[in-house]
Amino acid sequence: LKEVGVTSIYVTHDRDEAFTMADRLVFMNHGRIIQIGTPEEAVANPADGFVARTLGFKNVLHGVVVGDGETLQVECSVGVIPAPKPPGLETANGSEITLLLDESGISMSGATADATADGNSLQGVVIERVFRGDRYELRVRVGSGELYCHAPADTAPSPVQSGQSVALSIDPRSVRVLSSGG
Repeated sequence: LKEVGVTSIYVTHDRDEAFTMADRLVFMNHGRIIQIGTPEEAVANPADGFVARTLGFKNVLHGVVVGDGETLQVECSVGVIPAPKPPGLETANGSEITLLLDESGISMSGATADATADGNSLQGVVIERVFRGDRYELRVRVGSGELYCHAPADTAPSPVQSGQSVALSIDPRSVRVLSSGG
């Protein structure tokens, strides 16, 4: 279609297909346009939790601001998560907010550990382990919620197992505020 200069609209729910074919993506939810942009723009800055989940992000958390400052403290199902406050975002204690935690920014140790000084350490239990070739994808129960993270497949002496207690450390750069209002 590009070669003949024809503009077209193609509807798909397949992320890979959309990334392959589209110059621009339009995300709609309940008949409303939520976000328009290139695939790269959408992945770098999802407008909200709906767009993030549509793009395949798994760690989308709704929470409430319990500490407002340059760094927000957001209480959600997995605990209190420090999050960088985006410029221009109006928040106050009690504001609802949506966070995205990038799976690649969550590291794991096989034993529980004390919380790190920056407050980005959480305790959990592995509830699912899926082999993906070069890594394991892990689903970890943390508090009353769940987080997804990765562990290398070559973890020695043996990979983490379901039922194992783990400590998760969250790189503050992997936490993004998507929107206010849940």
